[in-house]
Amino acid sequence: MAEGNLFAQRRDAFFQAMSARDPKAVAVISSAPVAIRNNDVEHDYRQDSDFYYLSGFEEPESVLVLQANGRKVTMFVRPRDAEREVWDGARAGVDGAVSAFGASQAFAIGELASKLPGLMEHAERLYYRVGRDRSFDEKVFSALESIRRTKGTRDNCPYEIVDPGSILHEMRLRKSDGEIECMRRAASITKEAHIAAMRAAKPGMFEYELEAILLETFRKRGSPRVAYGSIVGSGPNATTLHYTANTRKMLDGELVLIDAGCEVGFYASDVTRTFPVNGRFSKEQRAIYEIVLAAQLAGIDAVRVGSTNEHIHRAAVEAVTSGLVRIGLLSGSVTELIEKEKYKPFFMHGTAHWLGLDVHDVGRYKSAGAARPLQPGMVTTVEPGIYIAENCTTVAPEWRGIGVRIEDDVLVTEHGPDVLTRGVPKTVDEVESTCLAS
Repeated sequence: MAEGNLFAQRRDAFFQAMSARDPKAVAVISSAPVAIRNNDVEHDYRQDSDFYYLSGFEEPESVLVLQANGRKVTMFVRPRDAEREVWDGARAGVDGAVSAFGASQAFAIGELASKLPGLMEHAERLYYRVGRDRSFDEKVFSALESIRRTKGTRDNCPYEIVDPGSILHEMRLRKSDGEIECMRRAASITKEAHIAAMRAAKPGMFEYELEAILLETFRKRGSPRVAYGSIVGSGPNATTLHYTANTRKMLDGELVLIDAGCEVGFYASDVTRTFPVNGRFSKEQRAIYEIVLAAQLAGIDAVRVGSTNEHIHRAAVEAVTSGLVRIGLLSGSVTELIEKEKYKPFFMHGTAHWLGLDVHDVGRYKSAGAARPLQPGMVTTVEPGIYIAENCTTVAPEWRGIGVRIEDDVLVTEHGPDVLTRGVPKTVDEVESTCLAS
């Protein structure tokens, strides 16, 4: 399927869902704002996922207006500007928004204030996400007030504002074949990056050196960007869940935890591996690692149609708790320890989250108040861990400062779990042989 047709089909599905609720509904979706890094330097720009999903348009300062009545697509974009394009690169412009991105009509972004009231007029329901961008909220609210003020009756103005995510995020939750192909490609590149880091790691290196290897592999293999800030935590840093400073020197006898993934076609991969800096696990490190691995495999096995992310987490918690009892870091009945959440000082986070255009992707985790059943096309992570802080006084010193997490990306299918990130070394033997292969 041509890419343009893909975005058109998504818009058609969105129109259909809007029309079912209100035949005259209108949706207003804005691009991600440009963020200033410092002074006049901007952060690297990445389009808003919802906006991209429906338009395929990557430029900032853009607005998409979708009118259910007539299925009309209006885009507001930056106009062509020869002087600015010398500095910032080519723009699609108003004509390009129509010819290349399927808009029914397009206008320069500077015309938004004058055109938006007319596009929203007569709709009873407005699909718009309030609070995401306060400055853009003001533009939408001003348009609503303009309708009320000039038409003099409430009948001409939307009286209900609904988050478009109520439709859009459910669409995004189940992935098409094309989306899955992007995720497989991202997973393949991420696999190569993790293997390269394992082979390069040596005592005395700095965490940022491994981060550089990850970034080099991502870009060399065609990924435009990371899916999130890379975590490279060695020694005690591995026990900090979202450690991203990546500045510490890695020492002999320590573990290093790498949580890193790239994007392809805007779709994310999300992989964590933990391995010994010197290539060999110590007795205590291996014991913790094997517990986490058992928990992760149990979680992956639970990724089945009709299961839930809560089932995945429960399977991982049972394996972690049983393992901690077996090695003496917890004592008592496994069932009672789980009921009292005694495992939480060592395993304090969830095991699964949706994955897609966002690394923590959209879509509700509950339906009618209960955990929603997994369906084919959903993609979830499975990432249990055990973290024993350096200052943990409830365990013997030899266990302190050990942090292990193992994470893969798993597609739900009718035939069972499909691990998109398979091939990244994971067993003790695989990890050690990869680390020592350099």
